[in-house]
Amino acid sequence: MDVPVTEDQIRTLAFYLWEKDGSPDGRSEEYWEKARQQLGAGGNPAEPETGSAS
Repeated sequence: MDVPVTEDQIRTLAFYLWEKDGSPDGRSEEYWEKARQQLGAGGNPAEPETGSAS
């Protein structure tokens, strides 16, 4: 059974990955996509809010 991935779960993982990599500027979309893929979120991902990982 597939459990839907929430935007909050993606945001939390993206922030963790971003911090782990030294908090690089201007790469929020990259980390959002990495988190989405790791969580197995299918379809169109919800777009991250601008500056949410800063």
